[in-house]
Amino acid sequence: MKIKDHFLTQEEFEVKEITPGVLQTSPIPQDLGKYYESKNYISHHQEDRSLKTKIYKFFQKHNLKYKKSIIDTLPKTGKTLLDYGCGAGEFLNYIKSDYHVLGYEPNSAARAVVAQKIGKEYIKNNLDEIGENTLDIVTLWHVLEHIPNQEEFLTKLSSKIKKGGKLIIAVPNHKSYDAQYYKSYWAAYDVPRHVYHFSPEGIKNIFTTPIWKLMDIKPLLLDAYYISIISEKYKKNPVFWLKGGIIGAISNFNGSKTGDYSSLIYIIEKL
Repeated sequence: MKIKDHFLTQEEFEVKEITPGVLQTSPIPQDLGKYYESKNYISHHQEDRSLKTKIYKFFQKHNLKYKKSIIDTLPKTGKTLLDYGCGAGEFLNYIKSDYHVLGYEPNSAARAVVAQKIGKEYIKNNLDEIGENTLDIVTLWHVLEHIPNQEEFLTKLSSKIKKGGKLIIAVPNHKSYDAQYYKSYWAAYDVPRHVYHFSPEGIKNIFTTPIWKLMDIKPLLLDAYYISIISEKYKKNPVFWLKGGIIGAISNFNGSKTGDYSSLIYIIEKL
């Protein structure tokens, strides 16, 4: 399927299946960094007091509470948590009173913001700064799809997690109703920033190994609305918020029957 970079450059890329349930963007640009160079890509909302931002913050707090509730129920031996690709640090800031938090964020502007929120001493420049078998929990909230060297990354990450530790991954699901409805306009393809695109089958295949075991799958319900609204904007629908809301609701209803929600959270144990 041919898909445009609707967000930034309007360049066209191809998305094709490379293994069952896993799609890859092609070609993968050598200078991927330039496709993130937009003030709209990572929104920190530090001074913005608009109604739009207030609404965003309201739903963001709901999402943060939901994510923390998942982590709080995990059986674990400790509370050292790394949020890899932590953005502006909203999640780390939300949970820092209950967990020993660490963050990694490649974007320099976002890294400066998160350092102000939780302290720069808790920000890591790379995985090499983290000891072997020291992490109880690692979260990747919409991060895995951005990483080109996936196999190498997961191998290194596994060495940092304790036996019995948990890896929590949230990624879009290209088998969801909204993905099938919007096709090349589906905002969660987000080429070329999203290098890989996963279905539950794809994630199960990746994490059914001697190292990893997939324990549970949970939905991210708000993503269906957000992604559908953005997809309608890409289609230049003047009432994008209304149509996107309707499609998001239909997608969640469909997901309640099939399990194919717009985005899914996978809880994985290191063996």
